[in-house]
Amino acid sequence: MLQAYIPLLLTHATLAVVSPILFSIRALRAIRGLDPARGWLRVAPHVVDSLLLLAGLALAFTIRQYPFVHGWLTAKLLALILYIVLGHVAVRRARTKRARIAAWVAALCVVLYIYGVAITHSPRLSIGAG
Repeated sequence: MLQAYIPLLLTHATLAVVSPILFSIRALRAIRGLDPARGWLRVAPHVVDSLLLLAGLALAFTIRQYPFVHGWLTAKLLALILYIVLGHVAVRRARTKRARIAAWVAALCVVLYIYGVAITHSPRLSIGAG
């Protein structure tokens, strides 16, 4: 199973970069008043996000660390849920351009938090540790 670790990690990391890029394209289209899910943007982000989640689950099982058992994975999962909600607001729910921009920026801040947790394996990002 550990033979799969590096390919899974690279796949997960690549998809973790592609996902917010696709989200940003959709959010920027929504901010401009365009259909955020036109053409390939209707399906591609969902495929990428599904593969990202599957790769993440496979990694968790490979390294034997699980959400609600290990704090850093719990933090990533809860932050992912917040990212999804903020993304939905940015792309679909917000009524004003200002609200869409605020939700988009907040969602990207959550992504940066998720990256930090993934790198440090700490939900606190090692702030105050020393």
